[in-house]
This record gives sequence, C-alpha cells and structure tokens, in this order.
Amino acid sequence: MKKLLVALMVVLSTGAIAQIKLGHVDSQKLLDTMPSRKAAIETLQKFERDGVQELTEMREDFQKKVIVYQQKVQAGTMNPMMAKMEEEALQKKQYNIEERQQDLENQMQTLTQSLNDPILDRLERAVKIVGDRKKLGYVLEITNTLFYGGGTDITDEVAKELLILDEKETVK
Repeated sequence: MKKLLVALMVVLSTGAIAQIKLGHVDSQKLLDTMPSRKAAIETLQKFERDGVQELTEMREDFQKKVIVYQQKVQAGTMNPMMAKMEEEALQKKQYNIEERQQDLENQMQTLTQSLNDPILDRLERAVKIVGDRKKLGYVLEITNTLFYGGGTDITDEVAKELLILDEKETVK
C-alpha cells in the first residue's frame, strides 16, 4: 500500500496526469435517445402486463373454487373423502400459481437481459468510437456523479454515433 501511495505521488508530481485527456458522458441521456431502448421498454412492459393479467385470472379462478369448496363444507354436502380430494386439488392449484409466478419472474429477468445487452454494447462502442476519435485517455460516466472541472462533454457526439449504430443494428 505504501509503495502505491509513493508511486501515485511521483506520477502527480511529474505532471503526467495533466497530459491525460478526459471526457465525460451522461449515459442516461444517451439511453433515452435510443429508439431500440424505447422499444425494449415497451416489450418489457407488455410482457409484465400480460403476466400480471395471467396471474390475476389464475388467482380469481382459485378464489372462486375456494369459495365453492367452503360453501360445500359448511353446507355439509361433501363427505370427508371428497373434501380431502378437493383440498388437495386446491393446494395443487395454489402451488401452480406460485410456480407460474416464479417462472414469469425468471422469464422477465432473462428477457430484460437479452434486450439490454445489445443496447449497452452499442452504447459502449459509441463511447469508444468518439473517445478514440478525440484521443481521450478516459471517459467518465456522470449521470449519478457530481462532476466539476475539466474534461470534454462528448454526450452529444456519442448520441449521434449511438443513433447510427442503433439504426444499423436494430431489427425492424
């Protein structure tokens, strides 16, 4: 640790750090400009709405069956063997609902990743293209960071490059 501090002090004292060109981008602003990201959000929202609707219907059907079962038990119209079979069927239905919910959550996670990965890859490549073009040593992300001082804001240039990449690579 001590050697690292000494090395850092030497670098700072020689002024080497002053020769490194810095750039910065607002990745949230960049993501908000991408048509493919907007389409991905719509796809995810539709998947979520459909899943919620499916689970709601399953739960409503389950509740109706529970009410019918309870009415039969209270009325005394069900023998113990039939009641036990009905309870097992209800438990299985409840288990199926829980299993389907977990399955939908897993599918949502997989879908989110499959939609986000190419978008983030394009963003990274666009930043690299502009950073290389401007000969920047580092490009910092400033969305959630307070940033003061030097560096070049390349957000607008990256946005242009990103739109080009997005248009080329997005399946229509």
